Amino acid sequence: MESSLEVVSKVHLKGEEERFTGDGSVDLHGKPAIRDKTGKWVAGIIILLNQGLDTLAFFGVGVNLVLFLTRVLQQDNADAANNVSKWTGTVYIFSLVGAFLSDSYWGRYKTCAIFQIIFVVGLVLLSLSTQIFFLKPHGCGNESSNCESHSRWEIILFYISIYMVALGYGGYQPNIATFGADQFDEEHPKEGHSKVAVFSYFYLALNIGSLFSITILSYFEDEGMWTLGLWASTASAFAALLLFIGGTKRYRHFKPSGNPLSRFCQVFAAAAKKVSVGFSPGDVHLCEDDAKENSNTGARKMLHTHGFKFLDRAAYITSRDLDHMKENARNPWRLCPVSQVEEVKCILRLIPIWLCTIIYSVVFTQMASLFVEQGDAMNTEISNFRIPPASMSSFNILSVAFFIFLYRRVIDPLVFRIRGKSLTKLQRMGIGLVIAILAMVSAGVVECYRLKYARKDCRHCQRSSSLSIFWQVPQYALIGASGVFLYVGQLEFFNAQAPDGLKSFGSALCLTSISLGNYVSSLLVSIVIKITSENNMPGWIPGNLNKGHLDRFYFLLAGLTAIDLVQKWMFDSVNYPPFCLTN
Repeated sequence: MESSLEVVSKVHLKGEEERFTGDGSVDLHGKPAIRDKTGKWVAGIIILLNQGLDTLAFFGVGVNLVLFLTRVLQQDNADAANNVSKWTGTVYIFSLVGAFLSDSYWGRYKTCAIFQIIFVVGLVLLSLSTQIFFLKPHGCGNESSNCESHSRWEIILFYISIYMVALGYGGYQPNIATFGADQFDEEHPKEGHSKVAVFSYFYLALNIGSLFSITILSYFEDEGMWTLGLWASTASAFAALLLFIGGTKRYRHFKPSGNPLSRFCQVFAAAAKKVSVGFSPGDVHLCEDDAKENSNTGARKMLHTHGFKFLDRAAYITSRDLDHMKENARNPWRLCPVSQVEEVKCILRLIPIWLCTIIYSVVFTQMASLFVEQGDAMNTEISNFRIPPASMSSFNILSVAFFIFLYRRVIDPLVFRIRGKSLTKLQRMGIGLVIAILAMVSAGVVECYRLKYARKDCRHCQRSSSLSIFWQVPQYALIGASGVFLYVGQLEFFNAQAPDGLKSFGSALCLTSISLGNYVSSLLVSIVIKITSENNMPGWIPGNLNKGHLDRFYFLLAGLTAIDLVQKWMFDSVNYPPFCLTN
């Protein structure tokens, strides 16, 4: 029997375990995080509010950017749509920069703070330059009056401003989602449930934050009050920065784990050097992880899996390695520990799923470009009030809020009751692709009817069709529903499967798929215009949409998404081993 002293000692140790988090997180001073004084929903709500305010600021620029380019900078529809796609794509390319700096050197808190400062500076520069240089004559840029032409250096200043905004928001975005999840200990049952839920609320905060932009700010900007809208975005970003800094003492942190590129290169180099070495498939001769190194970075040890067996050679201990280890420390370019090899395997397993999300991003980006141009060519008036075409995205946001509530409160419990388990993240992503196909079909059908009621000989496309803009509601609502299943599922999946030292990179992969989707959209639009406008034909997407066939482009996207769904199903059917197991 145990003595009373042993019982007291075990109770004390259990109490100490409950006092501190079990996932390796630390406080502001680098000490183990105390559960009751750090993290949880106090910190989580601060981060969600910060996300909402920054998203409001970002969409205050992005949602009407296509109209700014056409009305203020006098670009045609195709060029404006392509420039918006390129800019949006660059936003998410910068997410890789932010993720790299966060995981490698700065940590998520410092990275978020620095990029938010860049974001605010970019917005200030854009607001000032618009107020001073671009709105000439005063009040131009509304539906009825275009602005004068601008000098080369003014155009350069504009692009510097918006790409500073892209850098700031892009570098911040992958880290804030992961930083929000960091505030919950997945080793704790209650906090682990909250950690999963925070991604849905993160996506909801992102959409609610954009609601003000695409309604109130969109209305002011559509009426030509660009300066007011941009300064409102700047104020929102500045408030978000102050709020984020104000919660500093409450946050939980994870230590950066060093440059992942060198770790990846070491694995491939070590495996390549042992191609000719006789290799045993067992785990007996594999290099175990350095406990001291793991404790310094807070990363947990990863168990060996049997996929990508070629890479296991990097952890295989040869007689030469043993002799070298007796004399000196382990050579990381010849021998890598198991966890380092498994890091590479985890990322390689994510790539096929990541590739399948790019076409969905092509569909998603149409809300900020062709959906707006389509709406601008419809009947946008109710009595004497004109509905800004970009504000139709509010139906996407309302759909997101509705379907997040519906999934978490109705669908998920019902599926669990029927199947005994919830839908997997990959299954939810597949459902999102199906809904995205329906969204494009809906947009194509609406365009067919818009053309039916349009004046073909109009000089300007605005309000040239008598079909009400509210016929766009289904396509926006379906895009919102698809995002709840695909984007949230993707964010949860990549964050869960990414190794401890690459969590921000996992979130950045989600955003990079959006980036590539924008570039693919821009390329696809250019190819379609080139092919369909031969022999002096107006093409599918001309400057005057009433002379084109935008509906065919939407149906093309529906077909490509269907092909993407089949490819994803093929990848899902592969018998993947469990991802990134930790002890």
